[in-house]
Amino acid sequence: MALDGLTLQFIRKEIADAAVGCRIEKVHQPSREELVLVLRGRNGAHKLLLSAGANSPKIHFTQFPPENPAKPPMLCMLLRKHLTSALLTNVRQEGLERALFLDFDATNEIGNPVKLTLCIEIMAQYSNIILINEEGIILDAVKRVDSETSSRRQILPGMLYKLPPKQNKPDLTAVSSLEIAESVAEKDGKTVSAAILASVQGLSPIVCREVTSRAIGEDKRAEMLTDSDIQLIARELDNLKSCNPTPCAVIDPSGKPLDFSFMQITQYGDNVRLKEFDSFSALLDDFYYEKDRIERTKQNSSELQKLVSNLIQRTARKLDLQRAELEQCADREQLKINAELIAANIYQLQKGAPFYEVYNYYTNEMIRINANPALTPNENSQRYYKEYRKAKTAEQMLTSLIDQGEDELAYLDTVADSLSRAETTAQIAEIKAELNHTGYLKSKQKPGTKAPKPLAPMEYESSDGFIILVGRNNEQNDRLSLKTASKNDIWLHTQKFPGSHTIIVSEGREVPENTLIEAAIIAAYHSRARQSSGVPVDYTQVRNLKKPQGAKPGKVIYHVYNTLYVTPDRDLVNKLSKSKPPVEPVVCSTPIRG
Repeated sequence: MALDGLTLQFIRKEIADAAVGCRIEKVHQPSREELVLVLRGRNGAHKLLLSAGANSPKIHFTQFPPENPAKPPMLCMLLRKHLTSALLTNVRQEGLERALFLDFDATNEIGNPVKLTLCIEIMAQYSNIILINEEGIILDAVKRVDSETSSRRQILPGMLYKLPPKQNKPDLTAVSSLEIAESVAEKDGKTVSAAILASVQGLSPIVCREVTSRAIGEDKRAEMLTDSDIQLIARELDNLKSCNPTPCAVIDPSGKPLDFSFMQITQYGDNVRLKEFDSFSALLDDFYYEKDRIERTKQNSSELQKLVSNLIQRTARKLDLQRAELEQCADREQLKINAELIAANIYQLQKGAPFYEVYNYYTNEMIRINANPALTPNENSQRYYKEYRKAKTAEQMLTSLIDQGEDELAYLDTVADSLSRAETTAQIAEIKAELNHTGYLKSKQKPGTKAPKPLAPMEYESSDGFIILVGRNNEQNDRLSLKTASKNDIWLHTQKFPGSHTIIVSEGREVPENTLIEAAIIAAYHSRARQSSGVPVDYTQVRNLKKPQGAKPGKVIYHVYNTLYVTPDRDLVNKLSKSKPPVEPVVCSTPIRG
């Protein structure tokens, strides 16, 4: 999943063709390592996303810009000061280095023209976004690097910008393919694909494996290459230099994107499918959508996630202790039998004996019962009766407490799951409010402060024209299923998986099978089973739902239902969505089927 130098070259051209001549209208910083530049020109607006995240450094146009914080960070304010209204004049790349330079004509505080450059370096954990003036002086960076962090290259305001150290590898476009192929054959001990990666700059591992697969099939050791193999590898490298780029992603059977490239990937055979895109921006937007969403959620809700995690661990520990106590009550019937047998033989038992040997008429055998020598046989019998009654009461109480604890643990698990699927601060705030309402959090809202308006459910429209509504959190699930929906509407939910309540608004019409299937796919997508296949989804009329008294938010009971088995399909979900951005998945409580 590396954004290699050759792919970056195609992205550079894509950005240059669309945005050179546009002015920066707005600058946003959704997270510490992300920037969004809103560029506007004669052909309309473009949103350019730049990310220096270690897991997904990239630059591309986006249709799904991340939500911005309520208060812009200091770096964002600095970039707005320097870049707002600046004209993009050029997008540069040195050879196949994984760095792009965006050149701008801007004006300073007193209105004089200045030239600025915004550089994005794509180097895994060392990725960075740096603003540089026309003298090459660093104005600021997303990641400041001091001497303690790196002794070789510092990135600090006021310092002279220097290019990252170059790799000791030739540029693919600067040397002949035959020279590269011959150097590959000299890399003893490496596989051919690894040798290509080590011999040339600008190619990712998947492209090196593809070249090997197309040229010689088997990825054998480099020292085993024949002269014929070397010629075949050189030919494939020549094809790379002149290829017509095709943005495509490799998708596994479950629908999860595995990798991407600028060329058709054939090395996996029929084990995967390829998904082609109209542009590299569309490819990266789609490929990193889910990954980036999860990462942003972790950053925006880390404190709340930690709280819920601690609650889950505490509840689980309490349940373990209660179950252990319940096991100790398992022999309570023997306590009762001991008391009865002592009472039945009391006429022949003496005080002071450490045990009693009596005939057990339940099993027709002699048994030995421990006794307290300081007590009379009658007192020992009463002691066993007392322990029996105590164990019986404890068993009843513990059984009830364990049931409550299991319900609580299941609820907290769904809250954690819904939190992991929240995308915006508004959704996270609603989950926090839910924890306030259920008593897990103390409300910090000042008296008289008006509560924010609840979010609307996610809305979809089936191919047959039926509206499909999906809850975003547990409390919204309750409102949607028990208040908003009419009795004849169809309710859907994944079976045995936490997920969102899904409603097909029937408006008195008969719901066709195709709409049921599409709604089931939507319900499966908005659940913990999103990455699975053959997901069971129950459906029934809303009239069949019941809310148990005192149940946690999002929990319902139903006895009459049918089940569909579907595979979540993100493309279909996005296609049917009536919301923008199209998908905002949040999972809620798991219902109980009768």
